[in-house]
Amino acid sequence: MKMVVLDGYTLNPGDNPWDEVARFGELTVYDRTPDELILERSAGARVLLTNKTPLSSQTLSALPDLKLICVLATGYNVVDLEKSAQLGIPVVNVPEYGSDSVAQHAIALLLELTNRVALYDAAVQRGEWTESEDFTLVAEPLTELAGRTMGIVGLGRIGGRVAQIAHALGMEIVAHNTRSRVAPEGVPVQWLTLEELFAKADVVSLHCPLTAQNQGMVNAALLGLMPSHALLINTSRGPLINEQDLANALNRGVIAGAALDVTAREPIPADSPLLGARNCIITPHIAWATLAARKRLMATTAQNIAAWLAGAQQNVVNGV
Repeated sequence: MKMVVLDGYTLNPGDNPWDEVARFGELTVYDRTPDELILERSAGARVLLTNKTPLSSQTLSALPDLKLICVLATGYNVVDLEKSAQLGIPVVNVPEYGSDSVAQHAIALLLELTNRVALYDAAVQRGEWTESEDFTLVAEPLTELAGRTMGIVGLGRIGGRVAQIAHALGMEIVAHNTRSRVAPEGVPVQWLTLEELFAKADVVSLHCPLTAQNQGMVNAALLGLMPSHALLINTSRGPLINEQDLANALNRGVIAGAALDVTAREPIPADSPLLGARNCIITPHIAWATLAARKRLMATTAQNIAAWLAGAQQNVVNGV
C-alpha cells in the first residue's frame, strides 16, 4: 500500500520516527510540498497524510487511487471535506494530543507578560543589576495573578486545562462557549456572553476553533470593552483576531499587552502590524510541538490507519 506524507518535517524534524505509520506499507515522506507539486507527489497513493498542505476539490478529483486522508493535526480545514465525502474518502484527524502542551504554553505566555522573565534576564546580562544601588532591580512592573479574572473563550479540552492551571494560581474563571457548558472538575466557572467576558476579564485566553462565524471576531469593538490593564493570549487560531485592530489597541494603550503563538498568516509576514507593536510577544506556532505531544500525534495517526484497514471508523471528520 502506497502512503505519502506531504509535509512531515514539523511532526518529525528528526526526533519522532515514522515507524508506527511505515509498518502499514510503502511510505514516502516529504518534509514540505509546494502547491505545484501536490498532485505529482500524491499520485498513486492510497493514503495521504497532510498537516498544512491543502487538498482541494480539484486535487482530490485527480487522485482515483486515494482511499484515506490523514490530517496530522486537530484542525482539518486544509481538506475539502465536501468533495472528499462525495468521493467516499474518509478524512481522519487527531483530536486529542496536545492539550497539556498548549495549555502550558498559554500559561507561559501569560507569565512572560506578568513576570517579564526574559526582559529581566536581558537586563542582568547587560550588567544593570551589577550596577544597581539596591539589592533588587525594578525596571518593569510585575503583576500578581491571584485574585485576577481569567476569561476563557472556548472551554474545551485545552481551555479546560488552562482553567485548571489558572485556578491553581488563584484566579477566578469566567468562560464563553457557543455550545456546551461543561466546566472542569473542581473549577468554579461563571458563564458569560462574549462581550461580558471581554469587559470583565483581566486576561482573555482564546481556545476556540476557527469558523466562518468567528473569523476576525476580536476586533476594535471587542478590544475596546477590555480594561486598560487587560492582557490577551492566543494559542488557538490567528484569524480569530483582526491584527490591525489589535496592533492599534496595543499602541494606543487600549489594552496592556498581548501574547500570541499564532497569526493570521504563517509564517508571519514581514509587514505584519503586530511586529513591533507595543508589548506584543509572539512565538512561532510552537505550543503544540513538544516531543511528548508529537509522539501522541504520531501514535494516534497510526491507530487511525489501523482502524481504517480493519473496516472501523476512528476520528472521521467528514462522515464517510
